[in-house]
Amino acid sequence: MTVRKKRVTARKKRKPKKPAAGRGKKALRWLAIVAGASVAVSVMLVLPLRWMDPVTTAFMLRDNSGRVPPLHEWIDWQQLGSALPLAVVAAEDQRFADHHGLDIREIRKSLVAAEQGAPLRGASTITQQLSKNLFLTPTRSLWRKGVEAYLSVIAEICLPKRRILEIYLNVVELGPGIYGAGAASKHYFGKSAAELNDTEAALLAAVLPNPMRRNVSDPSSAVRERQYWISSQMQRLRREDWLSRL
Repeated sequence: MTVRKKRVTARKKRKPKKPAAGRGKKALRWLAIVAGASVAVSVMLVLPLRWMDPVTTAFMLRDNSGRVPPLHEWIDWQQLGSALPLAVVAAEDQRFADHHGLDIREIRKSLVAAEQGAPLRGASTITQQLSKNLFLTPTRSLWRKGVEAYLSVIAEICLPKRRILEIYLNVVELGPGIYGAGAASKHYFGKSAAELNDTEAALLAAVLPNPMRRNVSDPSSAVRERQYWISSQMQRLRREDWLSRL
């Protein structure tokens, strides 16, 4: 076989290159598969919480308060009473019944204020706080905030509002190594959550979202001021029969 024939044969054996459009479609298919699998895994992670109470959380597993084991006691919605749910909603997320995991209006307000020179505030909803407590870490980053937002939307799809609030009240950290309304009520006030009055409930809610820097046992003047404000907001929410919306 001559050199020329060899070259012709080699050219015939070469596979034609796939067009860019074909490669793009394949990449989109794989992207859709990965996205679908991620959503499926997320739903499988969150949906069981509709019926099952979480045994622990990412925050509890990372607890370094020195309290071993951390104080935690699960109590059902009926045992929470009305004062503490109202106090936490008043303090953390008064639009909880209206948004779908992300409070776009509050996010916009935060961004506008930041543009005018104010410190950028989180504008996190109760659903976002729950997602962070259950599955993530307190580390601040855009990646973590993105995952937190994504999981919050999944939680709102999978769980009723009342269940989201019930779980949050049972897992939120309310002091060093003290998690949930049941343990905090007994530790700080020697009574059950259902027995808390508005003043006590407002004090517990006043240390959120940073119970490491705000102290229930020895509240600063700033915590007391926040407590009084929460108490006034609770009265308004009670007049509006807010809990009946859940």
